[in-house]
This record gives sequence, C-alpha cells and structure tokens, in this order.
Amino acid sequence: MSTHPSALIVHAHPEPASFTAAQARVAQESLEAQGYTVEFVDLYAQHWAPVLDRTEFPPFEGYFKPQQEQWDAVREGTLAADVRADLDAVIRADLLVLSFPLWWFSLPAILKGWMDRVFAMGSVWGGDAGIFENATLAGRRAVLLATTGGSAESFSKEGAYGHIDDFLFHINRGMLEFVGYDALRPIITHAPARADDVQREQALRDVRQAFGTLDARPLAATSRTLAH
Repeated sequence: MSTHPSALIVHAHPEPASFTAAQARVAQESLEAQGYTVEFVDLYAQHWAPVLDRTEFPPFEGYFKPQQEQWDAVREGTLAADVRADLDAVIRADLLVLSFPLWWFSLPAILKGWMDRVFAMGSVWGGDAGIFENATLAGRRAVLLATTGGSAESFSKEGAYGHIDDFLFHINRGMLEFVGYDALRPIITHAPARADDVQREQALRDVRQAFGTLDARPLAATSRTLAH
C-alpha cells in the first residue's frame, strides 16, 4: 500500500488551451512535486455523459427513483463502468480538486452531472455512509480551483455580483461537506481573459503557491466554519 498522499483532479473546461486548463496543470505539477500521486479526469476530453437517468441501470418497470436505483446498484455491484471507475478514484484520493470556470455563478453542467452520477447514494453518502461529518469521505480534503469572468472587485461584498463565497456556498457545503470533505478556501483566478501575459503568469505562480501550502489553507466559508 502506497504511503504517498493521493489527489484526484476533476477538470471541466471544453478548451485545452484555456487558462482554466493551465491552472489545473499547474495544480497537478505542484501536487506531484510534493509527492502526491495524482489522477486527472478531463470530463470534456472523455465526453463524460452527465445525465443521470434510467438507462444506466439494469432494465426495470415502474416509477424511477434515481437515488434508490443508485443505492441498489452500489449494493449489487451494478454501477455503470464509468461511474464505478471514477467513484473508485474518489475513494482512493485524500484530496479532491474540482477545476472549472464559474458559469452562471455555478458549476458547468458536465461537472454537476459528474457529481450527480459519481456521488452515488449508498456509496459516499446516505444510509450507512452517513452525511456531513459522518459521511464516507470524512477526513479527506477538497478544494475548488476556479476562474471567473468578473473581476475580484465585482465578486466582493459591495461588488456588482456580491461576494464569491455566496455563489460557492452550495458547492462547498451542499456537495463537498455533505459527503464528508473538509472544504478548503477556494483557489480562484478572477478575469484571466482580461489579464495580460505578465498577469496570467503571476496568477499561475499564485496557484502553484496555493497548492504548495494546502496544509496551512483555511476552510471555506460555510455554515460549518462560521459555527465554530
């Protein structure tokens, strides 16, 4: 059994030459330099199917309740192969990194669909798996690695959009902490499309430094952290 820490990067951007992709690669390099074993899932490159529906389960008749079907598939070992592979990667990883551009103040649909299918009921949450601090992934860490179209000022408390933490709360609390992760403060590059080459290079250095100092990174601003 390996003693090296492990990480899973799940990347969701359709353009391989994007800044979002560049900072995902920097994150991987930084983690590997620290001795992490890193698995990298590129959802667009893999043409990941994001829709959770009845076709991925054995044929049945009657009312379709997705979470019940997931529960049964976990117990019976009949999860779809792509789901099983990524679920195994999630369970192997000490650290989960979600890499994405902020679209409509949330995750791209392909990444949300990945979570719909891979965070299956009965595997990482629900039933014996529990929720929040009692869930399967308790003790693991997760961090959002994101880019925005708007500036840092526009995502401040007094900015045009409001504070960035408000838009990321449902991800950090409702998805990551829900399945047990300690959600770290997000790593965000604001408006890279409007930055020049020097600014983008500095932003990538900032990403590298952030991943090099994860042990000192505070938790995300959620009800869990605000309550303590």
